[in-house]
Amino acid sequence: MPQISDINPFNSFSVGGVGGIGDALILFAIVVAILSLTGFLIYWRISSKAYRYKIPLYKSINGINYLQAIYVAKSIPISLAGDSLWFVKGIKRFLPPATKTSAKNVYPHEEREDGEWINFEITTVNEAQKQAGVKFIHQDMRTQRVATGQILEQRLVNKGFWDKYKDMIVHIIFYIIVTMLMIVTFWQWGNIADRTGALIGELKATADSFSQLTCVGTKEVGIIPAFLFMIFRRKK
Repeated sequence: MPQISDINPFNSFSVGGVGGIGDALILFAIVVAILSLTGFLIYWRISSKAYRYKIPLYKSINGINYLQAIYVAKSIPISLAGDSLWFVKGIKRFLPPATKTSAKNVYPHEEREDGEWINFEITTVNEAQKQAGVKFIHQDMRTQRVATGQILEQRLVNKGFWDKYKDMIVHIIFYIIVTMLMIVTFWQWGNIADRTGALIGELKATADSFSQLTCVGTKEVGIIPAFLFMIFRRKK
């Protein structure tokens, strides 16, 4: 009769063999991981397509705009004439469709004192400086800035192997340890189940053997009790 261990793709790689329950648990964990990853990718793909509008929200503090958060929104039709509203994810807020953008599908908003969100346009600093008559950086200052940038690049950008890949190495080691712990746990569960089944079989065989022990005279087949044998020996 085929068992679950026969369809386990990792059965041939097990060391010492894994029990039937251990095979089932490993197979179940693999199926759950694959289904979870597939479901997450499908949900992320659909959600990223629907919520394609990014809304950087600014708030004025002492006359200076500070970025508070970046929200995403999707368009919801509200009539057959083509009218629609934007639904902001997370805070469940409806906004009129924005028109002023700073990048593709990026629409900056500022929160007014009364809580209303206003779509605004980011002006260019270069044009404002030209209109104000501001002079640009002096050549000596520009040269000094370039030299400072090169020094910082040599110290910060040219990192060693450990500085570049330490985060990735730590994550890989963590996932390897977790995977090994799961395999050992499932393996031990399989061994415990197999040993428990063997112990139950031995107990059942012992119980059957005791059930066949009878006194003399009750059945033709049986074992004479020890105390009757001793009495019979003394009389003889």
